[in-house]
Amino acid sequence: MKGAPPILTRDYLVEDLRPLLRASGVDRTIVVQAAQTEAETDFLLALAAKTDFIAGVSGWLDIADPHFPERLANYRANPKFVALRPMLQDLPQDDWILKPVVLANLKHIAEIGFPFEFLTYPRHLPHVLTALERTPALHAVIDHLSKPPIASGTLEPWQTLISKAATFPNIYCKLSGMVTEADHATWSPRSLKPYVDHVVSAFGVNRIMFGSDWPVCRLAAEYVEVINTLRLILAPPLDAPDMDKVFRTNAERFYRL
Repeated sequence: MKGAPPILTRDYLVEDLRPLLRASGVDRTIVVQAAQTEAETDFLLALAAKTDFIAGVSGWLDIADPHFPERLANYRANPKFVALRPMLQDLPQDDWILKPVVLANLKHIAEIGFPFEFLTYPRHLPHVLTALERTPALHAVIDHLSKPPIASGTLEPWQTLISKAATFPNIYCKLSGMVTEADHATWSPRSLKPYVDHVVSAFGVNRIMFGSDWPVCRLAAEYVEVINTLRLILAPPLDAPDMDKVFRTNAERFYRL
């Protein structure tokens, strides 16, 4: 990751992750793209083909390409290709998702019921809401709670916007990426809890799921800290069956594993 802090400017591969999953009690995981290239998607699919704990890949394809439906059909032939994620947070236009060609392809994604991921900041959410109004059947998840400004403790306008997103019944939210949006040196479960509590209230226990954001989380915390912090925040009030939804069955259902 060019220009990133030193802890991220190195390769992270299967054997780096395996012991962390074992130590955290995780059996399988979805790996999610971090570069806007098909080569990235191909690389992750190659890893998934030979790795027992990779349940699927959320990859990148160019959804601004008029020939996108054909490209998607080609990748869907691989059973490990389980979702699609454009990196809206890194694009120069906050309303990129509303381009006519993108909306047309988003409608195609909704029609075939393929899982989709929104990687956004709160400033993108008004445009995401417009896109959802035009594609209400879209089966999608908002990653990292849409990266609210946890470091400052500010809730609005994120709180209102994420609540509006939750009114669409096919939209899920990942409880992920929080430690990197908090103060890296002083974050605590208490600083994350208001954001977790609001998402749980808005989406309910059937449309939320854990995400590690590893290795980016290493800017502020290690994998086991991230997962155990969320377990601490959620239980109580969630009981064992609901915790199983957050950490297993909701993801299985969302990604149609």
